[in-house]
Amino acid sequence: MTSRLSSVSCLKYFGRKKSLKELSTSCKFSSKIENICSFNQPPLTETLPNLPNVIYSEHKLHNVKTNITQLPCGIRVASEVAYGEFCTVGVAINSGCRYEVQYPSGVNHFLEKLAFNTTSNFPGDNDILNEIEKYNGLCDAQCSRDVVLYAASANRKYVDNIIKVLADVVLRPRITEDEVMAASKAILFEHDTLMIRPEQDQLLENLVHMAAFQQNTLGLSKLCPTENVSKINRQVLLTYLKNHYVPERIVVGGVGVDHQELVDSVQKYLVDEKPIWNNEKLDTISIDNSIPQYTGGIIKEDCDIPAFPGPSGLAVLSHVMIGLESIPLVGSNDFVPSCVLNLMMGGGGSFSAGGPGKGMYTRLYRNVLNRYGWLYSATAYNHAYTDSGLFCIHASAEPQYVRDMVKVIVFEIANMASNIQREELARAKKQLQSLLLMNLEARPIVFEDMVRQILACGYRKRPEELLQEIENVTEDDIVRIVKKIVDTPLTVVARGNISKLPLIEEMQELINTKPKGKIFGRF
Repeated sequence: MTSRLSSVSCLKYFGRKKSLKELSTSCKFSSKIENICSFNQPPLTETLPNLPNVIYSEHKLHNVKTNITQLPCGIRVASEVAYGEFCTVGVAINSGCRYEVQYPSGVNHFLEKLAFNTTSNFPGDNDILNEIEKYNGLCDAQCSRDVVLYAASANRKYVDNIIKVLADVVLRPRITEDEVMAASKAILFEHDTLMIRPEQDQLLENLVHMAAFQQNTLGLSKLCPTENVSKINRQVLLTYLKNHYVPERIVVGGVGVDHQELVDSVQKYLVDEKPIWNNEKLDTISIDNSIPQYTGGIIKEDCDIPAFPGPSGLAVLSHVMIGLESIPLVGSNDFVPSCVLNLMMGGGGSFSAGGPGKGMYTRLYRNVLNRYGWLYSATAYNHAYTDSGLFCIHASAEPQYVRDMVKVIVFEIANMASNIQREELARAKKQLQSLLLMNLEARPIVFEDMVRQILACGYRKRPEELLQEIENVTEDDIVRIVKKIVDTPLTVVARGNISKLPLIEEMQELINTKPKGKIFGRF
């Protein structure tokens, strides 16, 4: 503190041009000021003299381990230590649209809209939200293809109260007719909004799964089709909940909480208090645990996509997403290398601000966006699930360039394993490590990572292990997984003015031949 005050005083001295003697007499730290103002300091390569010894914190394994308790009913309770006034707790369920094969597609989309509405113990319209706000809390619900999450962040003193709320939201929702009607309207509004937005990522992500895993598991639509909105009612929703929200498919997690307190609260509110569907006459339907069957294929939607708002003259774009089957989360040692490949390909928009970590040195920037000015975006994605995966590249350009755009992207996919430079592999690994560590600085992300890993594997792999696995990835690993990926049938999704889109057979032939050199003139 004295050094900071002295530095400020020196700045005032130089700014106001007072004499050093005058400044010293007005400051109680005059001797230190004179030292700082002098130029007799050691160079920056040497340690400053007379500094106290630094005592660093020690890494203690018992402070960072994941505590897991399985209750007799089958519910697993997991927690990790985190310091601070707030905690994140939530419920993860092995559910999602991949399990909707025996139901009208869109059940989980409805459940996401119905989350945190009225329940048995909180029957008022705003009772749930008012209760969470009493504990300085925030809440959220997400339904993905294979996991449903209900979570809240709040003051750690009120863990028991928050678990009571979450248990009611998960196991005792009233799902009134008015709530179902409101959810129906929200879904129809969302659908209409997606159709008029220039951003296509959400629609394309859903369509590429539908094309890759046709009519099975991961290929079932995450977005409720408009024709199914009227088919989904309270009876359908409660039947789904009864068969899928069962103890052996549930993990309750907490970050920044006492483990035993969390276990006691889960026993009290998720086990001793029974679900609302126990009082209803509902069908028992077996859960579809089928392994995803990757088929590949093409979905084309020739439609008008709005231009981005702004000055006149902005382009109306056509979008293409090209995918191949990738590596699953479980049962393969190639998952981490597939993530490194994804970062090595990278990409983004042609108007990215750039800078460190923005992917400006990735292949899709160097080989695609920096070479072809008519391409507006090119981005790689890697979707991983417990038993399958999907690697894809999304690109956009004006309609007259669709054919050339497809050639460029297919060429890059075919040559992913070619000429891998040591620097680009090292850069991709460092970028993946930094992304991992940056994300895990956020308590809600630590919670999600923990419960997802426990649902998939039964335990949580420590970040240190993942960092080492990333570091161990070699060029041979990348070549091996690229061979696995490109040997699968092609998946293609296209939206917009796509009259110039090549045939999928032509794209597949180009990937199979793995061409070198010039791109154009091959279709």
